[in-house]
Amino acid sequence: MLESWFRLREHGSDVRTECLAGLSTFLAMAYIVFVNPDILAAAGMPRDAVFVATCLAAAFGSLLMGLYANYPIAMAPGMGLNAYFAFSVVGGLGYSWQAALGAVFLSGLLIVAFSLLRIREWIVDAIPHSLKLAISAGIGLFLAIIGLKNAGLVVGDPATLVRLGDLRAPGTLLAVAGLMLIVGLEARRVAGGIVIGVLAITAAAIALGVSPFRGVFASPPAITPVLLQLDVGAALEAGLVAVVLTFFLVELFDATGTLIGVSHRADLLDARGRLPRLKRALLADSTAIAAGSLLGTSSTTAYIESAAGTAVGGRTGLTAVVVGLLFLAALFIAPLAGSVPAFATAPALIYVAVLMSRALAEIVWDDLSEAAPAFLCAVTMPLTFSIAHGIAIGFISHAAIKLIAGRAREVPVAVWVLAAVFVGKFGWL
Repeated sequence: MLESWFRLREHGSDVRTECLAGLSTFLAMAYIVFVNPDILAAAGMPRDAVFVATCLAAAFGSLLMGLYANYPIAMAPGMGLNAYFAFSVVGGLGYSWQAALGAVFLSGLLIVAFSLLRIREWIVDAIPHSLKLAISAGIGLFLAIIGLKNAGLVVGDPATLVRLGDLRAPGTLLAVAGLMLIVGLEARRVAGGIVIGVLAITAAAIALGVSPFRGVFASPPAITPVLLQLDVGAALEAGLVAVVLTFFLVELFDATGTLIGVSHRADLLDARGRLPRLKRALLADSTAIAAGSLLGTSSTTAYIESAAGTAVGGRTGLTAVVVGLLFLAALFIAPLAGSVPAFATAPALIYVAVLMSRALAEIVWDDLSEAAPAFLCAVTMPLTFSIAHGIAIGFISHAAIKLIAGRAREVPVAVWVLAAVFVGKFGWL
């Protein structure tokens, strides 16, 4: 049955290899069951219920990608998108988390429609490569400032906006140790280095009496506080249109880039460099976004950590199915997830930020008409504490600079349209 469904021999794989690949991918991305509840709790969402929603959304998305699209790509609530949800939409703009879930749901439906009509592929192809790189790097910088804040390394200051925190505080010292441990383990290519780091710092915090211990195993908590709690009506208000658009754009680039990137590393692209069954993969991704919002979590997306599984031979959807089953098993470690303090997950945020920020190296810095908008896009995100503002500034500046430089013909129609939308958002028209 597994052979006929996943075509293992055709892909040069077997059940044992796919299972090992699934375990490797899960260990590389399991940190999300600790980090996502911690981030969304900042938006006022019940941590235990979000933990369950995170596990279920990751399981659903991974199983769908594996069974329907037959790709070794796992899914879970996305880093960066959860931070935008909690700190920008709810914390910054003042909307309820129910309305924010409604915005995620609408963005998911929009991407489903665009995937069915193949508009998604057209938009992704039309956006300049420099802006795609800038959005990825900018989200990384946004995660970095959140991680530094949660670690206590950076604190607010009325005179200088930010300053160095108290380096003698136990939580801060443990966070620094955790970052060194995670980076060191990942540099040595230790499977599950992020998870090991988070759990090690949690154990140290409990041993030192800095954080309470709530246990390891228990029956899954109730998901009802967040299940189907989205407010679509509120998300349809004029003020949230830009939020829906931001979710849509980030989801668009993030998932598509991951699908292509992981598939390229696994040699799954065809002779023309295209991804077979791309439409199925995009539909699985977009459906998981809408389903995740119904369950009660921020946007679900494809995970670049899937490359950990393809590195050990994962080539089919069976890898993703194994990941999905492991996320279901993770439902029974809710007490452990509740024992993890914010300063223990902060190093994971900073480490992911490092990985995402390396996209800056691929920008063509010799071309100012490309480099300047990309820089403005990336740096605006952490400094305004808003992914949406960074994307808006990136599109507007790209179109304006190209126009002034006499290179307006290089700007795709999609960029002009989006730039105009963001100009209207800022009330400049």
